Amino acid sequence: YEHLEAACATHRGDPRLAPLLDPALERAASLRHDLAALERLGYADATAILPATQRYVDDLVACAASPATLIGHHYTRYLGDLSGGQIIGTLMRRHHGLDEGLSFYHFDVAKPKVYKDEYRANLDALPLTDDERGEAVDAAVAAFDLNSRVFAELGELVPLKA
Repeated sequence: YEHLEAACATHRGDPRLAPLLDPALERAASLRHDLAALERLGYADATAILPATQRYVDDLVACAASPATLIGHHYTRYLGDLSGGQIIGTLMRRHHGLDEGLSFYHFDVAKPKVYKDEYRANLDALPLTDDERGEAVDAAVAAFDLNSRVFAELGELVPLKA
């Protein structure tokens, strides 16, 4: 998130990306807060960088200069967090008994569905060339795959309860 948010900040004035940028979506600060809380709760390896996470970061760094590829990453991360992330937060509370370390999953938006619909409308209206649209879609597919690999590695670390 730090890399994604820093890359987006460098393109804040670019009309191909600017309509999607909203501080209410940014997660880096809440993630740092949650990781510190999890470490206090005894999850000493909460800040460990997994190989899949590093591959994800490397991909973000490689595409940071391109607003089109950032669009794909932005869409995948933040709309995914607004959608599935809400479910993950609930499951973390229910299955792991966590009350702390879950601020990442709280977005300061009144109605998530309305917000996501507006985001998609802004996405559809971006002034992109056909090639840039293709780059954005390719980046979204890559980001989804990279994210899936992160969750797969995390799943190997957390034993399932019977």
